[in-house]
Amino acid sequence: MERLRNLLLLVGIPLATFHSYLVPDAKNFQSPEFARIFFWHFPCPMMATFFVALGAYFSYRYLSTRDERWDIRSSAAHELAMIFIILTMISGIFFSRIQWLAWWQNDPRQTSFLFVMVIYLAFFVLRAAFQDPAKRATNSAGYALAAFLPFMFFTFVYPRLPSIQGDSFHPTDTIMKGNLKGGYALVTIELLILVSLVTHWIYSLRSRAGILELETENYGHDLQNSSRPATDTPVVRRISVSD
Repeated sequence: MERLRNLLLLVGIPLATFHSYLVPDAKNFQSPEFARIFFWHFPCPMMATFFVALGAYFSYRYLSTRDERWDIRSSAAHELAMIFIILTMISGIFFSRIQWLAWWQNDPRQTSFLFVMVIYLAFFVLRAAFQDPAKRATNSAGYALAAFLPFMFFTFVYPRLPSIQGDSFHPTDTIMKGNLKGGYALVTIELLILVSLVTHWIYSLRSRAGILELETENYGHDLQNSSRPATDTPVVRRISVSD
């Protein structure tokens, strides 16, 4: 399975990148050739949403079991979610500059995703605030579960409110109404699959490394405890003193 994945990545990434330059320039775009930034922008919020949901689930499992391995998985998932949240913001800002000639449009979609980024930056600040592993895991798991609902609201509900959507420049119906067609649809799907494979590989490495570190640490503690000499229980003996 790993060999197949590596082969797909080795062949797929350069082919998809090359394919992205073969599609025609987008019409009705300020700089038609730069519309290709969409290929790299679109997978980012998809991956961010997936890993935020995955991290929330792992947080729930930790609170249910108190197994530190779930905390490691949650942390790894939220780290990747944060990376994709930042990439979404950066690519969206460049898209805004190219299409609307402004780095920041105060667009509802931009603003709501900025709130999302602040919410999950606070998650890592919270984790860094606790030295004790159990307290860090418990508090961050509770925060992750509490933050999931605001994430869903700011990502899917708020930008689609009728009063908000009318003021937005963001093309929210491109996928839902089937406006993404032809070569653009094919390249978008190709890159979404490739980004998913790369991200799954990174997540697997990160979570396995964290669990291995935990097991090594626990083994070291067990070894240290077993090597300590057993202390003899003091025995009180009756002593008779004769005159």
